[in-house]
Amino acid sequence: MTPAQSRAARGLLDWSQTALAQSSNLSESTVRDFEKGRRVPSINNLTAMQRAMEDAGVIFQDDGAMIEGGPGVRLSAK
Repeated sequence: MTPAQSRAARGLLDWSQTALAQSSNLSESTVRDFEKGRRVPSINNLTAMQRAMEDAGVIFQDDGAMIEGGPGVRLSAK
């Protein structure tokens, strides 16, 4: 997951950084610093953030899954 994917996924879910932090049991500074490119969280923290958004219906797409462009996100058809 990239910082841009995290921001986009939060936008699709209408989640604040605080909501993502709470849903993934992390500090808000972990989410904020990651999305601003200040630091890369541990793999466990990245996984927790991504899993929280996936559980809420976000599908993460890597660049191999898209016809054009780079990594992206979309909502599932739940």
